[in-house]
Amino acid sequence: MSKKKTSIGGQALIEGIMMRGPYTSAMSVRLSDGTIDTETWPTHKSAILPWYKKTPFLRGIFNMVDSMGTGFSCLMKSAEKAGMEDEEPTKLEIWLADRLGATATGVMNTIAVILGVGLALLLFIVIPTGVTSLLRPVVPGGQLLALIEGVIKAVIFVCYLALSSRLEEMRRLFSYHGGEHKTIACYEAGEELTVENVRKFPRFHPRCGTSFIVLVLIISILVSSFISWQSPLLRMVLKLLTLPVVIGIAYELIKLAGRYTNPLTRLISAPGLCLQRLTTAEPDDGMIEIAIAAMKPVIPEDANADNW
Repeated sequence: MSKKKTSIGGQALIEGIMMRGPYTSAMSVRLSDGTIDTETWPTHKSAILPWYKKTPFLRGIFNMVDSMGTGFSCLMKSAEKAGMEDEEPTKLEIWLADRLGATATGVMNTIAVILGVGLALLLFIVIPTGVTSLLRPVVPGGQLLALIEGVIKAVIFVCYLALSSRLEEMRRLFSYHGGEHKTIACYEAGEELTVENVRKFPRFHPRCGTSFIVLVLIISILVSSFISWQSPLLRMVLKLLTLPVVIGIAYELIKLAGRYTNPLTRLISAPGLCLQRLTTAEPDDGMIEIAIAAMKPVIPEDANADNW
């Protein structure tokens, strides 16, 4: 009997985990007094998904945007629940609170999103394209330049993750990430969700967001090999415009790798599984408790409703 492949996925939070099921989503957070707070809500606003969230190659773009929005909202809420909001505010936060009042938090979140997007554009588009453009006089062929550009992206990404994993807060986040994976693997194996059962499963999972990002990097190398190098600025713009295409393809490959187990899907999953050695860590028993608390409310009554 083959083990179940579920569509339930999750995200590590500040001292917590969020899980998204086919009908219900939940987030569980360890409060400052040691108790677990669990909050649930409907995964979708409507019982019927709009056509663009079901159409292959289009659904990946819209589902990613939706997941990012939900994930960021849960991340901010988990920080508040875990007591991080009780820390001494910075001078900028005090200044904004004095002038904006209740809207200061929203402004801070908007600033954080803008800075995050800006950093991503700088690290993965501006710097790789700019550096590689300097090699144009000595490197023949656009395909070779695109490969070099892709290698630079990959090196930046791996170095960023390696440096992040050295921070105490990020190590805890990665441990919760591992707890999320182990809990989902335990559920897929058909075993009861207990700390003892979950602990024995691996922290790596083929349908992880890390694997998705790796696929985006690989596919972007292939797509960008067809974009002209005549103008570095124009190349950056065209790469931004083709990003939805890259995301759409990567999403379908993740769906394929999650649904089937064969040499091709193992090859698709291999780079992401390898990189999960950086983005996941072994959780402690308390983290596994959090993962189980977030997982149980999202499991549907119909055993087939969450099939991948």
